[in-house]
Amino acid sequence: MQVKKTLISLLAVAALLPSTAAAQSSSINAFSPYSMYGIGELNTPGTLPVRSMGGAGVAMRWPTSINLLNPASFSAMERKSFLFDMGAENQNYYNAQRRDGVTRKSAYNTFNFHEIAFQLPLGKGVGLGFGLTPFSSVGYRVKSTQIDGSYGWSDYTFQGEGDITEVKAGIGWEIFRGFSIGAAAQYYWGEIDRTYIMTPTNITDNDAITATTGTDLYGVSRFKAQFGVQWTPVFNAKRMFTVGATYDLGGDLRPDVSHKVLLGDPAGTAVRDESFRGALSLPHQAALGLYYRTPKVTLALDYVYQNWRSANEGTEYATVGGYSVAYANTSTVRFGVEYIPNYSDLRRVLNRWSYRAGFRYGDYNQTFNGRRIPQFAVTAGIGIPVRFLAASAVDIGIEYGQRGRGGNMAGNAGFVKQRYFKVALGFSIFASSSSGEFWFVRPKYD
Repeated sequence: MQVKKTLISLLAVAALLPSTAAAQSSSINAFSPYSMYGIGELNTPGTLPVRSMGGAGVAMRWPTSINLLNPASFSAMERKSFLFDMGAENQNYYNAQRRDGVTRKSAYNTFNFHEIAFQLPLGKGVGLGFGLTPFSSVGYRVKSTQIDGSYGWSDYTFQGEGDITEVKAGIGWEIFRGFSIGAAAQYYWGEIDRTYIMTPTNITDNDAITATTGTDLYGVSRFKAQFGVQWTPVFNAKRMFTVGATYDLGGDLRPDVSHKVLLGDPAGTAVRDESFRGALSLPHQAALGLYYRTPKVTLALDYVYQNWRSANEGTEYATVGGYSVAYANTSTVRFGVEYIPNYSDLRRVLNRWSYRAGFRYGDYNQTFNGRRIPQFAVTAGIGIPVRFLAASAVDIGIEYGQRGRGGNMAGNAGFVKQRYFKVALGFSIFASSSSGEFWFVRPKYD
């Protein structure tokens, strides 16, 4: 009964979060010039233990861990148990661009929550999972100058901010021993605000030239779906091996776009004010994963394919500087490892900790003048049990990544080389009578 009351409370909190997140949608949760187009920079999915292992977890299946990457894993829950997870993340961005023999640098720091998730059993071999996570973020301020012989030159300032949040709720079912399927509904919502300001320097007294401000407000509210499967051919006291796969349907987001262009005269005359449905789609995504676990070592390997270009065929952008921007299909490899020296060591606390590391490599989902942008990340983290033999833990994770090459390399002049560093803190709570963790049970005796 107490678990049910706690679940109702968590659902009430989750129901209030969309309004809270919407009120904070103007905050900058990323700072990257690569987020100027589309839905911005994609966040790494999954809870902190998964992200600390390079983001690999499509095949991860364990009764004391939440796996938001594959709904089939929800069926791994023990009877009369409950899992809750939440986390926050601090991000530091460092951007460098070399152009015309000059290197320009910028730095920015952001902080935001990353996930709120829970998981519980519905019956024998059936489990429910829920997750509220940031899906993508937009944050940038870019300046450019364009020379025009008819009047002089113009200074442009481009800036944008906003985010899209994903809510996922799914059910996993172990239809027979070692084989599970799952399905999840995904809801995406959020707002992205993009603005440009054109300030001319008129040296020819051309009265037709005036300052201009343009704004584009994108509103997203769409449902999508994901399907998953997991097969565990090996499961005994010494080792476990699982194969997993997922497929995301993707589909048209069709954001509501409010487009305005205002002149810089005292009246702020509007030369354009229109609303329409934007052309933007999420890709179909196929992922395949392997998961191997022993009492000490865990290995995870994922391959993820997304057809961004096929889903957004014909959707291209152009900047003032002349760069053409288009979507590109992506392939990403993720690998992670976890090591626990001795989970039941009574004397040495550090031997009971979980030590994690991983990496991720692929390409950015947009091209610039036809050039692909490589990106990679290296991750590490630790899990600290709250007490002896407890599954509940405090998790700490770090990630270092790089996007683009930039610098003086041939063909990279003018491209931005971005480095970032993330520090995350998470809390995992596991309640089960079998493990002796009674988080939501009222004591009978004081």
